[in-house]
Amino acid sequence: MIETEVLNVLTAALAPVLVSMEVPSPMPGTFVVLEKTGTSRTDQITTSTFAVQSWAPTMLDAAQLNEQAKAAMDALPARQGIGSARLENDYNFTDTATHRYRYQAVYRVVHGTI
Repeated sequence: MIETEVLNVLTAALAPVLVSMEVPSPMPGTFVVLEKTGTSRTDQITTSTFAVQSWAPTMLDAAQLNEQAKAAMDALPARQGIGSARLENDYNFTDTATHRYRYQAVYRVVHGTI
């Protein structure tokens, strides 16, 4: 499953920062959430879209964690079964309800069956 592969890559690259597929409860000061937002397939080529949310106590810390997460995502094509990982956009995505700082990077990952 592509989610497992991406989660494992982010977990290894960002340790000791917690990386999960949902917001943990209680929320630690710094963590990353991986969310697959969609998948398409054309002629046996699968493309999945991922949102990588980097949460931290300050906006600067969230931006720096976002850069580390993007470096890990950019390295995905070195993994077997992954053809490319393309950054579509990244931006400040501060949670206005909780006033917690976060950045979000959106990636399109071309992959085979993993």
